[in-house]
Amino acid sequence: MSWIVLILSGVLEAVWATALGKSEGFTRLWPSVVFGVGLVLSMAGLAFAMRDISTGTAYAVWVGIGASLTVLYAMFFGGEPASVVKILLVLGIVACVVGLKLVGGEH
Repeated sequence: MSWIVLILSGVLEAVWATALGKSEGFTRLWPSVVFGVGLVLSMAGLAFAMRDISTGTAYAVWVGIGASLTVLYAMFFGGEPASVVKILLVLGIVACVVGLKLVGGEH
């Protein structure tokens, strides 16, 4: 259960990071609200997952998922240029996240 919550929390990290960019310095209401709600839920899920998954592993997986999804979202919808090298680097992050899951990290 902790791994599922951690993955969902990583997805929420991408949500709040994207919303933060769209909030234009907290001058736009709805992106600011999405940022706040996403941040709280993402952190709560990370804290929950850390009860069963070691801090280093949980944090690395959380950041890896969030960073990967944020970059991919920006490439597909946000006008960030995509390239083969960028996609391969994101896949490298994903591979590292999967590797951390495979080698464990439970307390």
